[in-house]
Amino acid sequence: WTIVPVLILVAIAFPSFRLLFAETTIPEPQMTVKFTGGQWYWQYDYMDEDFAPIGTIVSNMLNDEGRQARMEEYNLPESSVPRLLSVDYPLVVPEDTVIHVLTTSLDVNHAMAVPAFGIKADSIKGRINESWFSANETGIYYGQCSELCGRNHAFMPMEVHVLDKERFAEWAALAKDDLDKATQQLFAWQAEDTGSNTVAALAN
Repeated sequence: WTIVPVLILVAIAFPSFRLLFAETTIPEPQMTVKFTGGQWYWQYDYMDEDFAPIGTIVSNMLNDEGRQARMEEYNLPESSVPRLLSVDYPLVVPEDTVIHVLTTSLDVNHAMAVPAFGIKADSIKGRINESWFSANETGIYYGQCSELCGRNHAFMPMEVHVLDKERFAEWAALAKDDLDKATQQLFAWQAEDTGSNTVAALAN
């Protein structure tokens, strides 16, 4: 009753150690983004010199009126602007790129988590935690604060648009001059892609 469970734990330990090592070992990054949690919103900063002119992106959750306005302006279906997950200014990254994630907080403890990327990291004031991800498919991915941070904890989502490298370069060039214009272009692309997917689904 003692030896057999110990042997089982030892057998499990070796592959677990390899996975833990792989999880905490960050590959050579191609881009660094700082996630800063606030009550109750997210800030994004592109830390690389090429994208620093974009400045700080402050991202707040869309209320029902904001969701309705986006759906009407860009002719998007309700499913493309999910309630409690859609934001006014999404984070934008290129596909097939190793993104080095730094995260901290402006006030209380938060935690950034995007399940589709397999990442979750505590965002703590006065401390920088790190993680990484690389999205190999374009699309829109969602995350939320996963640390109980106050009464509006449930209302600080993350919306991440993964673009192909050509579109990302176009978005970044626009964002350096006018973030609002770049964000409008982002949603126009979303509407274009949603329309294309709908046509393909009907054809099939």
